Amino acid sequence: MSQRAYHVLFVTPALLLSVAIVLLPALLTFGASFSRWDGVSAPSFIGLDNFEALFADNVFWAAITNNIQWALIFLTIPMAIALVAASLLLSRRKSGAVYQVIFLLPYVLAPVANAVIWQNIILSPVSGLLGFVSKNFIPMSSPLTEPSTALYAVAGVDIWHFWGYLTVVFFAAMRQTPEEQLEAAFLEGANGWQVFWNVTLPNILPTLGLMLVLVTIFSFLTFDYIYLITQGGPARATEMLSTYAYKFAFTSFQVGKAAAVALVMSFFGLIASIVYVRMSRASLEA
Repeated sequence: MSQRAYHVLFVTPALLLSVAIVLLPALLTFGASFSRWDGVSAPSFIGLDNFEALFADNVFWAAITNNIQWALIFLTIPMAIALVAASLLLSRRKSGAVYQVIFLLPYVLAPVANAVIWQNIILSPVSGLLGFVSKNFIPMSSPLTEPSTALYAVAGVDIWHFWGYLTVVFFAAMRQTPEEQLEAAFLEGANGWQVFWNVTLPNILPTLGLMLVLVTIFSFLTFDYIYLITQGGPARATEMLSTYAYKFAFTSFQVGKAAAVALVMSFFGLIASIVYVRMSRASLEA
């Protein structure tokens, strides 16, 4: 059997799975977005009516704004925390593995467990740490109940769950930095920041670029923590495209509109993917 035949043989199972699990549902979702369908009866073709209704819907634009805010938060805060933490771990060769396990604990816990911990033990105004502080020291309300702070409160919970994963990824990438480059930089008198900026960061740029793209995609697909903690409230302050599509599909049974929202979500992910492919191609050609 030729080498080309081996390649086809090994790629075929993954290709068939992708077609069955990804491509076919995507095509069905694309078709459903142009229909009026309650998920049970026969769908009827209505053209672009679902998209026109969405574009005239203030909640839809609020959800897009929240998703963009969410993406900006996750492209900066957990990224910065993870880069700093991973840089500090480089100097702890022996205890680095222990720190990685501790940092990964929130990530490996089920989202439901994390949400319950924060809702009932930390942010609850009755039984939580916030309630204790409010009753005994500084009166304050739960940030989850205020429209101006709810998005940032949920983002804080998700950052707490996610930053350890980023730290481990960046730490693994930083460990691939050639020792001779680091030693040369320190011998020339560079301080820690200069070594990071001029030696470490250029070596982890491919990993950093990949994480930026993945975080962007995840930000427009985020659902679990939003739905578990606030369900998109209060007053739509944490409504995301994903929660809005879920409500269309399973609350008001407007599957066509849910499919249209899903296409918009995919559009943002597609843009991030194209950017990453072009970045990868440029780095290979450089």
